[in-house]
Amino acid sequence: MRFSRRRMEEPEINLIPFIDVLLVVLIFLMLTTTYSRFTELQISLPAAEAEKLRERPAEVIVSVSSDGRYAVNRKAVDGRSVELLSAELAAAAAGRADTVVIISADAMAAHQTVVNVLDAARRAGLSRLTFAAQAANGTAR
Repeated sequence: MRFSRRRMEEPEINLIPFIDVLLVVLIFLMLTTTYSRFTELQISLPAAEAEKLRERPAEVIVSVSSDGRYAVNRKAVDGRSVELLSAELAAAAAGRADTVVIISADAMAAHQTVVNVLDAARRAGLSRLTFAAQAANGTAR
């Protein structure tokens, strides 16, 4: 009797389940990665000399603490009256009408203290105001 030898079939490697698993892992990594640490990177951006840079308007930063104290450009204001704050704002603006007042108030500061800053800016003749805010993840805006 003559027995024929069976041919050994070579095993096939099926790549489709492997690719599916890799895609699931890739999607998981993309969804769980946070990109909130960009402000901590120290980078040096390239400069272009294509056109003359516009002059940036002067900024005056008014900080309001939770207990109602004021600071203009990190210099503490003696007292809490609107008149003193207005005089400090006028001095910090140095007579420039295009000065931007940035109000950075503590989250627990009383509304009246922020209104006092708005009133002092009006009295000093500064009409360009903005508020500094912080995102929920802790980065400044």
